[in-house]
Amino acid sequence: MRVASASGKGHGRVERRTITTTTWLNEYLSHWPGVAQVFRLERQRKVKGRVEVEVVYGITSLSALAADAEMLLGYTRGHWGIENGLHHTRDVTLGEDRCRVRRGRAPRVLASLRNVAVYLLRNANYRSAAAAVRAMVARPE
Repeated sequence: MRVASASGKGHGRVERRTITTTTWLNEYLSHWPGVAQVFRLERQRKVKGRVEVEVVYGITSLSALAADAEMLLGYTRGHWGIENGLHHTRDVTLGEDRCRVRRGRAPRVLASLRNVAVYLLRNANYRSAAAAVRAMVARPE
């Protein structure tokens, strides 16, 4: 069993993340293809004097040699960078969740086009993708 912790401050809160990893459950989870280790991640946030604790569990195909507890802690933190950076923009700014297209290859094609749009919007010299969309809607030329 390995343990790693990290602390940080931002957005009006203090957060402490502690991950515990183990390979002890691998035999029990042998029906799960590729399991290499499991982890327990505890997030403790202090916001305006109130402490919130969240515990999540995970399974990874990364071995303890490929990713120790400290690396897994970084990976779990980095996961939210993808969610906040790409998926949130696609969902909120480009309305992906409201899209009614569900059949055939069209959903995958639209997702690919949205990814290209996000890339172009982020490189359009505006402070955000949403600001770029607003500016382009106001002046389509």
